[in-house]
Amino acid sequence: MCLIGFHWDPHGPVPLRVAANRDEFYARPTAAAAWWDDDQRLGGRDLQAGGSWMGLSRTGRFAALTNYRDPRRHKPDATSRGALVADFLASDITASDFLHALRGRASAYNDFNLLVFDGRLLLGYESHTDRTLRFGRGAHAVSNGGFDSPWPKVERLRAAMADDTSLEAQFALLADTAIAPDARLPSTGVPLEWERALSALFIRTPEYGTRASTVLSVSAGHCQFIERSFDHGVFAGEQRFTFSPQADGAAPA
Repeated sequence: MCLIGFHWDPHGPVPLRVAANRDEFYARPTAAAAWWDDDQRLGGRDLQAGGSWMGLSRTGRFAALTNYRDPRRHKPDATSRGALVADFLASDITASDFLHALRGRASAYNDFNLLVFDGRLLLGYESHTDRTLRFGRGAHAVSNGGFDSPWPKVERLRAAMADDTSLEAQFALLADTAIAPDARLPSTGVPLEWERALSALFIRTPEYGTRASTVLSVSAGHCQFIERSFDHGVFAGEQRFTFSPQADGAAPA
């Protein structure tokens, strides 16, 4: 997952709304969103290393992950980050306790940003800064830098999440292939041509690009998860899921 926008309103009728794109090499094997074998977790699956980039649980727990882009810090033998999403969704501990325990072993992974919601509290964690964030009401976004970094696509998605726009409007924005001007590009350690390509909300290159766009919402009585899949930039299908969180999930407060 390389771009996540979210709106947090803990006392509103829909506490959490999310719109996100997952970017990956086309050759990496992936399963589209579905209920997993335990029938308790919903999301796409990384079939190469296991785990996931984003998902929901039957109890209304949510987790999503982005990689932090800095080639100089890459560890080729690091543990797969996708397990963090799977582990949080399977657990019943609070978001705060999960991140507290994670801090002691975060160095085993390549750098990441993790967003977790336990049904009551929404928290973010940046492993490269070892920083836990508690978000105020409103719109936020993260890509492959820190949360709410002033990257053009992060700012565009964050601004859009401030409005309760239609599903189609959210998917239309996630499908935008516009490239940011060079003067506004971040410097993350990759060549300029890659900075340009990666600046689009929807990425399309010969070997790498947006594989899935997802719009979801979570409230005490209703969860909705809609994923659109893409193959080399071409629409390949849609999966829709709606369910009521199980009674033992914590109600938003």
